[in-house]
Amino acid sequence: MTDNKRDRIAEPWGTRTPYGKGGHWPERVDMHLVNGLAPEAVDRWVQSASVLHSNGDGLDIAVKDGRIVGIRGRSVDRVNRGRVDTKDLFGWQANASTDRLTTPLVRENGKLVETDWDTAMNRIVGRSKELLDTVGPSAFGFYTSGQLFLEEYYTQGVIAHGAIGTNHVDGNTRLCTATAAEALKESFGCDGQPGSYTDVDHADVIALFGHNVAETQTVLWMRMLDRLAGDDPPAIVCVDPRPTPVAQHATVHLAPMPGTNVALMNGLLHEILRNDWVDHDYVDAHAVGFDELRKRVAEFPPERAAKICDVPAEDIREAARLLGTAHALLSTVLQGFYQSHQATAAAVQVNNIHIVRGMLGRPGCGILQMNGQPTAENTRECGADGDLAGFRNWSNDSHIEELARLWNIDALQIPHYAPPTHAMQMFRYAEQGTLRLLWISATNPAVSLPELRRIRGILGQDRLFVIVQDIFCTETTELADVVLPAAAWGEKTGTFTNADRTVHLSEKAVDPPGAARPDLDIFLDYARRMDFRDNDGAPLPSWTDAESAFEAWKRCSAGRPCDYTALSYDKLRGSGGVQWPCNADSPDGTERLYANGRFWASPEYCEAYGKDLITGAPLEPTEYRAMNPAGKAIIKAAEYISPHEPPRPEYPFALTTGRTLYQFHTRTKTGRVPQLQAAAPEVWVEVSQADAQRLAIAEGDVVEVGTPRGSVTAKARICGIRTGVLFLPFHYGYWDVDADGHHRAANELTITDWDPVSKQPLYKTAAAKLHRINGSTSPAPAPTTAASAPVSVDVDATSGGAVAEATEALTSSETP
Repeated sequence: MTDNKRDRIAEPWGTRTPYGKGGHWPERVDMHLVNGLAPEAVDRWVQSASVLHSNGDGLDIAVKDGRIVGIRGRSVDRVNRGRVDTKDLFGWQANASTDRLTTPLVRENGKLVETDWDTAMNRIVGRSKELLDTVGPSAFGFYTSGQLFLEEYYTQGVIAHGAIGTNHVDGNTRLCTATAAEALKESFGCDGQPGSYTDVDHADVIALFGHNVAETQTVLWMRMLDRLAGDDPPAIVCVDPRPTPVAQHATVHLAPMPGTNVALMNGLLHEILRNDWVDHDYVDAHAVGFDELRKRVAEFPPERAAKICDVPAEDIREAARLLGTAHALLSTVLQGFYQSHQATAAAVQVNNIHIVRGMLGRPGCGILQMNGQPTAENTRECGADGDLAGFRNWSNDSHIEELARLWNIDALQIPHYAPPTHAMQMFRYAEQGTLRLLWISATNPAVSLPELRRIRGILGQDRLFVIVQDIFCTETTELADVVLPAAAWGEKTGTFTNADRTVHLSEKAVDPPGAARPDLDIFLDYARRMDFRDNDGAPLPSWTDAESAFEAWKRCSAGRPCDYTALSYDKLRGSGGVQWPCNADSPDGTERLYANGRFWASPEYCEAYGKDLITGAPLEPTEYRAMNPAGKAIIKAAEYISPHEPPRPEYPFALTTGRTLYQFHTRTKTGRVPQLQAAAPEVWVEVSQADAQRLAIAEGDVVEVGTPRGSVTAKARICGIRTGVLFLPFHYGYWDVDADGHHRAANELTITDWDPVSKQPLYKTAAAKLHRINGSTSPAPAPTTAASAPVSVDVDATSGGAVAEATEALTSSETP
């Protein structure tokens, strides 16, 4: 065993442990303890998993004297084999920040003041009962996160859908993973990732569509890097307008103009079909819709796609050759597609490549329509994101009746008179005054939603009663009527499921501070105070703690695609994670879905009947039954439509927003962590070298980015981004202003627009302008380690120093 020490700010992906195709990914246990604490000085290690991204890395929390003092990876975990993401290595320190919310707050005379739990909850219950009596269930909205636990989402879903009867339920997963779910429903009739992270071990081509995995899921990128360093490495196809680490390792890098993804995908499919790289036997036996696709993509030869996307036609041909001739193809998709124009239509075309090539259900042959948050998958399973619990179909009366029996309530109590209300529509209803109570948990929409001036105005209305449940004061709590202090990760017990369906148990390691409570306890307290009852007069929900909530969820999941019935807390303790479905037929979990062409798409079982990819209009059940009576995979073609707000003379740039490696969401946690905050302390704007020269902008100059909705001031990072495109990280909020009061929140600029199918907001297609304000003697505060790397050699490399060192334990055979 060899222990290396690495500055994990300077070297975020750590040491390489190469392995070959079909091999087993070697272990490498990463660990960081506070102030050089020795591992043997730790009192106990408590099982958990990652909380600052969607990868689901297995972790152990180090506890000493009742405090969290560090993190180490779990070598037995199937997801990470002991490795830990940079944010997780240091992010646990946020739990101990001195500015945690520790007592409830209520608004008195325009100001938030401290109070006790009874006062805060009585105020919520009083307003709730008043609205139920006078307006009805439609006055209620619940807006949650992708960072709570399964047990909490299911409890909230039962309260909202069952006890109250509102369909105004969604989460900030609408901003990051709604298109993933919708694309899977459109192609396979149901949510659920077909692939597994282990497909990295077997693939000979890995294609990443709008997925900067190196910064968003660093441990998954470590796995890919180790394959690239080993024997028989895979070819990489990268679709991204920025020079990400993925692009730097790509065999082919396609950098299309934002908003043109459907044209690019149609060009790739044109070449795959023209060269007959099609598994016709598979398509004939297991899919419908191939003829429609053939007709549509015939209109997109590489030259036409190249002209629309502004990429070389030969690069499209070469990428198509790699995709079309791969023996084992793994594709991943994330925000570069999901938050852009025609989001679902583009993501579905990725699915189409795998269907026409028969690349499903075998090692190395998988699709991962990725998530952005650690528990985004659970919101979808449990019905906390607008879906119905257990992947049930809102348009199928038998599914509603089944759920009503589970909850022991009348079927008419569960709202299914219309599609679930997505987040953007919920805020519109609040703006109009029909939604009167909005309960926000573990998210900060006053920074994360588009067109922030409008969102602040909505949340600040006197007629809207806003409840915010969080661990810190945020821009959103400042607009609340009641603020509830919640327990954080590590301070409560529950399960969560990652992007490849791996379920982990996170045990309570320490007590929450002050009077803070687990979100589950808060929701159950509300239900008891409201005296919600089922048809027999028993409390609704009936459970009392996390484990009993999990057992109730198992009953809800039984027989559905996300079947948990063979799982238990005891089974998850000490395990390396288990993938659902996990039931009597698959007691050890299921690594890949859709083996042998078996799908969850039959008309009586499927989660959704699908939508028109251009208009978003839902298909009627009779239409779906006529189209797909045998429950096959569905090939859906899509025409290309120009973006709603393309660049134009007064706004000549395409503005795209996104993440950086060292921050997460609105920096509620990571902004309080010294190592992470120092690595990316302030907002910046990325501009190409050619555009910078044309506008006389130098590295570090102060510039203003403007759109029709507002402006942001930031320092310029001159980097390898494609010409005509600007990039802003979205992490920096309304409170982040410079000395002159200029805003630095990217979402001051983004448009109120969304994909017609998934209803996911568009953050990557705004038209923008750029001009220089003044010069600077220092570079932009952007990291040099990843996509924001400067072209200038005079910028100091990002590093963390001694406080950012972590150990890596490798066996001698894995030591480089």
